[in-house]
Amino acid sequence: MSKPSFINELSIPVIAAPLFLISGPKLVIECCKNGIVGTFPALNQRTTEGFEEWVIEIKSKLKSFENETGKKPAPFGVNLIVHHSNPRLQADLDICIKHEVPIIITSLGAVSDLVESVHNYGGLVFHDIIKKRHAEKAAEAGVDGLILVAAGAGGHAGTLNPMPLVAEIKKFFNKTIILSGCISNGKDVASAMQMGADIAYMGTRFINTNESKASDDYKNMIIESGAGDIVYTAVVSGVPASFLRPSLEKMGISEKMWGGSPTFMQKLKMYFKVLTSKFSFAKELDLAKAEAKAWSTIWSAGQGVTNIQDTLSVKELVSNIKIEFKESLTEQAKLLDKYL
Repeated sequence: MSKPSFINELSIPVIAAPLFLISGPKLVIECCKNGIVGTFPALNQRTTEGFEEWVIEIKSKLKSFENETGKKPAPFGVNLIVHHSNPRLQADLDICIKHEVPIIITSLGAVSDLVESVHNYGGLVFHDIIKKRHAEKAAEAGVDGLILVAAGAGGHAGTLNPMPLVAEIKKFFNKTIILSGCISNGKDVASAMQMGADIAYMGTRFINTNESKASDDYKNMIIESGAGDIVYTAVVSGVPASFLRPSLEKMGISEKMWGGSPTFMQKLKMYFKVLTSKFSFAKELDLAKAEAKAWSTIWSAGQGVTNIQDTLSVKELVSNIKIEFKESLTEQAKLLDKYL
């Protein structure tokens, strides 16, 4: 099956992943202007009205860029949480349909009705998966691409090595394959292509950009951390995810606490332990608000932090990735003369 045409128009096959509390219009716009897909979670805006304002801002500035430069920017995307716990899903989807958002990234559920609604205006739907069963359900729902979140990725990562994960999914899914997990530079992007991916999905690396909404402390912690500083635990959200060890420890969460699978009450106590250590109003918050606050003080990142040593503008970062990508392909091409 043919792949989406926009892939061939990118400056490099990369999607900057939607980062919870981190991605905003500024980051998305700079990514698209520099030839890679920029995305953000709809829930990064506190209201649907605010979300629509962001979509309008992104579309307007990308249109102005195209008019002024004659260059077509890369498409942008929005991440929607497709789960009964998200009361804004339909309202936010309606905004995406109204403004014909080019790419919709769905998480925690693939719904055929949503896919059909996006296809009706010509949009694409890519869906996050961490295992074969999730991929099969998403394929049945008619999604255009699967985002394979492999071991070592930031956020709600999977546990499978990327090589068997890609191979397993490609046995039954012949549409767009997007690979996520520890991809931090152009060499990693080239490796993702060799494993069979069509596009690389980069999250953690874009936290350390001038345009991200991450604090300087967050960015510095990433620079100072290595792969061994990433903790994979369910204690923060109830779903296993990757977090920076120093941020857990800073909030008083020990290895004993993050070592197991928490019960509901354990999670509840953990959330409020985090909050009451810093906020006097914590007792007035419900569990959902507590979780959101926990994510703002306990920072997520993937094992790719080991390759992140600086904070750059998106323009500088994309330029570096392109150079590294080309150098990697050139070096690998030399192997043809050596071994074939």
